[in-house]
Amino acid sequence: FRRLLDKLLEEESADFTPTKVSIRHKCPNTEIIRSYSFLIPLFLCRCCPVFIGGSSVQTGIGTATSKRSCDQLRCTSCDFSVLTFDDCEWDSGCDYLFFRNNVPERPKLQSKLRRRRAFRAYCCQCSWTSVSELTELMLMLTPPLRWVCAGKHQD
Repeated sequence: FRRLLDKLLEEESADFTPTKVSIRHKCPNTEIIRSYSFLIPLFLCRCCPVFIGGSSVQTGIGTATSKRSCDQLRCTSCDFSVLTFDDCEWDSGCDYLFFRNNVPERPKLQSKLRRRRAFRAYCCQCSWTSVSELTELMLMLTPPLRWVCAGKHQD
């Protein structure tokens, strides 16, 4: 990865003026970001691949080697942050209008949550799911979720 960044440095034009970037959130790759402060590699603080999981799964930045449930999900369809509820699952009677009318009001959403150990309930204004095991978001076909990692993790 460092070789790629060094190669990018060599290809920069002579009239390029570096810009300092202030790091406002913690990231495991902060050292690299500081070394190459003009590149602003925000992708370094995002999950890849993006995982979701039950309450027993640790949250944070997920990678292929450090499989964690993303805690900074955002829906590309409704543009709302994804809310999570540990040790809960959604009632089977949930529907689109319930979420459309109640997200992001947590107290209103809790009326359709059922306690279930090791599960985590996820929702935005247009989609919802409950999971117990670590699952890669891209592999979930039903329901199809349009959620992405928004970065800015609190690790």
